[in-house]
Amino acid sequence: MNSAPVSREFLFYYRNGCHLCEEMAAVLQLQWPGLFAQLQWRDVDTDPLWQAHYGELIPALVLDQELVCFHVVEPERINACFGDAPNPV
Repeated sequence: MNSAPVSREFLFYYRNGCHLCEEMAAVLQLQWPGLFAQLQWRDVDTDPLWQAHYGELIPALVLDQELVCFHVVEPERINACFGDAPNPV
């Protein structure tokens, strides 16, 4: 029996002009390029529900509706979800 691959949802909640968002995005791109390529970008200011839920937490990295980290990169938590960074700094 062939099982279909599990589809995972990788979300990055951000706000335009947010320096913490830019910093987290740069670290994700450098250290986890595979993850970075799969991210769905969500500007919290474009949706009232996103704003209400994540507006104070940005930047926020979410995997399958579970908050992985917010405000700063937490390598241990990201590695636990996605595996060790292929490009550790």
